Amino acid sequence: MSLGALAAEAIPTRTLKPETCNPKLATGRLKGVPMSDYKKLKVWEDAHQFTVDIYNTTQKFPNNEQYGLTSQIRRSASSIPTNIVEGSGQLTRSNYIRFLGMAQGSAYEVEYQILLAKDLGYLELDKFNLLNKKIKDIICMLFGLIKSLKNS
Repeated sequence: MSLGALAAEAIPTRTLKPETCNPKLATGRLKGVPMSDYKKLKVWEDAHQFTVDIYNTTQKFPNNEQYGLTSQIRRSASSIPTNIVEGSGQLTRSNYIRFLGMAQGSAYEVEYQILLAKDLGYLELDKFNLLNKKIKDIICMLFGLIKSLKNS
C-alpha cells in the first residue's frame, strides 16, 4: 500500500483548538490539589504513560535514527510530563501556566514527529493512530488545565 493510501486511512492530524477540548479531562482531580501534587493530575499520569509508550515504540526504530528522530521524539515526549512537574514546583500560578504552555508545545512537537515516523515507515498505521489519539487527548487536557488555572 502506498504512503498516500496509508495517510488517507490515518486519523486526521488537524490542529486542535481550545474550544474542541473538554477542560474537565485534566482538572477532574484539580480541586484542592496543591500545585506541587502533580501525581494526582490525570494529564501528568497520561503524559508519563505516553512517554513510556514512546520509549518502547522507538526501540524498534532503525539504528541509524538513534541520534536523529528516535532521540528527538523521546526528548519531546519526556518534556511533556517533565514540564508539568517543573511547573507544579513553581511558586506562582503564572509560572505554573508558563510551564504547562511549554508542555503543550512539546506535545505538538511529538504530534508531528509521530506523523513523520509513520510517513517514513517506522510506525504501523494502528500504532500511529493509537499514539496520535493519546497525544491529542494530552493536548486537550493541557488546554483544559491551563484554562482552569487562568480562570481561578
